[in-house]
Amino acid sequence: MPPAVPPPTSVPQGPIEDGDQYRPQLGRAPQGDFMRPTGRTLRAGSEARANGVGVQAEDTRICVVMVGLPARGKSLIAQKVVRYLGWLSITAKCFNVGSYRRTNTPNPSASFFDTSNKEGERLRMAAAEEAVKDMVKWFQSPDNLIAILDATNSTKTRRRWIKDRCDAEGIETLFVESKCDQEDLIMANIKEVKLTSPDYEGQDPEEAAQDFRQRITMYERVYETLDEDESDMTYCKIINVGSQVIINRIQDYLQSRVVYYLMNLHIKPRSIWISRHGESEYNLSGQIGGDADLSARGQQYAKMLPDLVSKSAGDLPLTVWTSTLKRTAQTARHLPYEKLSWKALDELDSGVCDGLTYADIEEKYPQDFKARDEDKYNYRYLGGESYRDVVIRLEPIIMELERSENILIVTHQAVLRCIYAYFMGSSQEKSPWMEVPLHCLIKLTPRAYKTEEERMVANVPAVSTWREKGSAAVHAEATPNPSAMGTPVIKPEEKA
Repeated sequence: MPPAVPPPTSVPQGPIEDGDQYRPQLGRAPQGDFMRPTGRTLRAGSEARANGVGVQAEDTRICVVMVGLPARGKSLIAQKVVRYLGWLSITAKCFNVGSYRRTNTPNPSASFFDTSNKEGERLRMAAAEEAVKDMVKWFQSPDNLIAILDATNSTKTRRRWIKDRCDAEGIETLFVESKCDQEDLIMANIKEVKLTSPDYEGQDPEEAAQDFRQRITMYERVYETLDEDESDMTYCKIINVGSQVIINRIQDYLQSRVVYYLMNLHIKPRSIWISRHGESEYNLSGQIGGDADLSARGQQYAKMLPDLVSKSAGDLPLTVWTSTLKRTAQTARHLPYEKLSWKALDELDSGVCDGLTYADIEEKYPQDFKARDEDKYNYRYLGGESYRDVVIRLEPIIMELERSENILIVTHQAVLRCIYAYFMGSSQEKSPWMEVPLHCLIKLTPRAYKTEEERMVANVPAVSTWREKGSAAVHAEATPNPSAMGTPVIKPEEKA
């Protein structure tokens, strides 16, 4: 097997000399690197146009401007877009105007948002200006591609101010309006806000809900939807949770990619359940990959899984997604739900290492074993895949997941790490090392400001297939009491 590929090097500027070797390493390049020119050669006599901060005006920088009344899912959409882009290695950041406003007004009453309250108007405008100022400064880094400005931006005057400010800095704007008149969804979002919004931290939930309804009324008095008066703007209007989508003046590939994601987005309150397959014969022997059957204990977990799911999901009509490999189908066989098998959910392809133990890999391919330890996300098995490759093939799954409800995914360790990383916003450096134990059902509930997680561990022993970074490649013995296992995924301060 050839030696491990070294870190990316700069592309030669002239012809490749004898003895030189050009390694493009496209598989290791973040997707953001493909979103703008690496260099540019000007025509004779022409000059580069630059804006006031020294960045070429042609460079791709997009400000996604959220628009909508409160309780329309704007913050949830903003956070989802940031997580999705980050998951694809496209650098993005959310600038929440409410967070800036809370510096001076942490727990305002509804009257603060009355347009006749001049001091409230001044403070809210100051917060918006500070957020835009920080965003412009953030865009000075050439790696930063997309910012989300999260606020109501409820009037045409405010939106025009944002567009003019961004135009002056050479930043494209994409306005995204979430418009909804479905009372049940609005009430669900009001309930969500009163439980999770920092504005109502420590307050009585019913009083918080009442105050928030009054705040909505204040905004309704002045709210102006995106319309033909703003036809020169690039925008996407999402009406009643995607039942209708209106798109205007989309200009480039990256904007269209964001819009495509928005068209598939799910903002109704819901949960997703994920589980690894039951313990397999390969798990017992320490081998990776393959298409092994479940062990006796894996079969036992499969029989217990319906009860675990019922305790967590109640009477919800779930749909079960599995990979095409035997161990996931065998794990799901007792679940009384519709089942769909997806090739995209198959385990990471370990290429020539398929069927080997980690100890075998360390002995036969020591340089590769070390290279994978150093950069597990980007390392690609010879003839196989990397975690980055898995993320790329999982994108259609994520799109389908975002427009679906009540899904239970039964699949493999590496694949679940990637799916978990999408919902939790975990970093590429940490996600391949997360422990996703066998015989454990995980419930993920996306909220406006975070994703909540609950775990239910079956009382069925199983081996531990987790290996810590830098540790010896020794296969772990069976865990005697899986109910005592912690949830060693990501600590809150480590979440992106």
